[in-house]
This record gives sequence, C-alpha cells and structure tokens, in this order.
Amino acid sequence: MSKYQTINHQQLELLEREVPAKQPAKRVNIVSLKLVRESSVLYKERQIKSPEDAYRLLKPFLVEADREKFVVVCLDTKNQPTAIHVCHVGSLNASIVHPREVFKSAILANAASVLVAHNHPSTDPTPSREDIEVTRRLVEAGRIVGIELLDHVVVGGERFVSLKEKGYV
Repeated sequence: MSKYQTINHQQLELLEREVPAKQPAKRVNIVSLKLVRESSVLYKERQIKSPEDAYRLLKPFLVEADREKFVVVCLDTKNQPTAIHVCHVGSLNASIVHPREVFKSAILANAASVLVAHNHPSTDPTPSREDIEVTRRLVEAGRIVGIELLDHVVVGGERFVSLKEKGYV
C-alpha cells in the first residue's frame, strides 16, 4: 500500500510545481443579445425571387449614398425579408467587411439565409476583385454557420450586377 501512496504523493508534488501563482478572480459579464428595430419598410412583393427583386428592395438604401454602404438582408425559409441591416458604411470607394459582422445580425434574426448588397458611388456596378473575394469568404462562412448566402448584389446608380448570376455564389 505504501508504494501507491508514494506515487500519488509524487504526482501531487509535480502538479503543484506546474500551477502558476494564484491570480485574483476575474469578473465575467453576464449579457443578453437582441436586435433593436429602428424602423421598417413595406415590401409589397413579400418574397425575394430574383436579383431584380433584391435591387428594388435595396435601391432606396443604396442608390443615393455618397459612400459605400454594405447591407445585409435576413431572409426566412420562404425567402421573405425579415430584417435589413446596414452592416458597414465605408469611404468613397471602399468598405471593409468581415464575415462576423455580416452574420451577427443574421444569427440574431434567426435567418435561414442572407442576401448582401453594396453600392458603388461611381455608378459603375462592375464588381471589383475585393468584391469577389469578400463574396467567396461570405459563402464559406455561411456554410460554416449554416446560413446560406443567396447573392451579393452590387448597385451602381440605376444598374446592378448579381454575383450569383456571374457565378461567384
């Protein structure tokens, strides 16, 4: 029996040497998250079936903007918009978008899928290399969190380009 106690005692000594000096307790905040409705818009079509539908819904948010705006539309299982979130407002020709910011509102809104869009104040809706790269990252992030990215629409004045129609989604 004494052999077992010796081994146990030796293990405890080793563990005590590895434990760093005691630190004071850390306070951890208890939080709750919720979406706050700022306003609403009426959407007569009720369902987004095409890039044209997305453009018509988002045109008031994007066409007249003097800086790049990146917008997330949260959709239910029937592709009905449940929330629109202006995710980022950039500069004249750039908007830095991170997947965590895009999917934050989608997760809080219990979205089945999302549609994203942004404007080009130059009125040329041709997607940039960065637009295509962001789209690919969002598709991948959406797969991971289980929220499908349906399309990324680039709006330039009265014209738009669907990155899904171009084969990037």
